[in-house]
Amino acid sequence: MIDSIKNFFERQAFGVCTAIGERLQMRSSVIRLFFIYTSFLTIGSPIIIYMILAFWIKMKSYVKGRRTSVWD
Repeated sequence: MIDSIKNFFERQAFGVCTAIGERLQMRSSVIRLFFIYTSFLTIGSPIIIYMILAFWIKMKSYVKGRRTSVWD
């Protein structure tokens, strides 16, 4: 049960923790735990930050995918 939930979130999540982990050269599992623990401690405010970062990453990949050069 827990493995299926973990696999669902790893496949369906926005990739925010992975992107942050690659940039900071940290494991994404450590960053996920950070988001989970701070969400419990601060009653969900990191979830808002997570959603903003997810939107930003999706828009960044969308813009990069559409424009390959300046002259397009």
